[in-house]
Amino acid sequence: MSQRQPDSLLTSARREALVVLAVWSVALVYSISYCYQFGYGRSVDDLTFVLGFPDWVYWGVVAPWCVCFAISFWFSFRFMRDEPLGEDSTLEETGDGQV
Repeated sequence: MSQRQPDSLLTSARREALVVLAVWSVALVYSISYCYQFGYGRSVDDLTFVLGFPDWVYWGVVAPWCVCFAISFWFSFRFMRDEPLGEDSTLEETGDGQV
């Protein structure tokens, strides 16, 4: 028996899903561990601010959001590809050229 090749649309969707899951996992682990390590157990005298945010909020939440935004921009405009969906055999053309 010959093995059937997976559809290119399914292969592309799996690849994109794995990239999204990896980026999400890295951002989750970084944010939680950074905020836990630098946000808890600090004295008020030790607190510094970056652009109006406490430093641990800026580096643990705002900066990763900005990085994730940049990755999402790259992902959507460079990494994702359009794949042909194939022809829909259930539609019939009408006489006036509309489907």
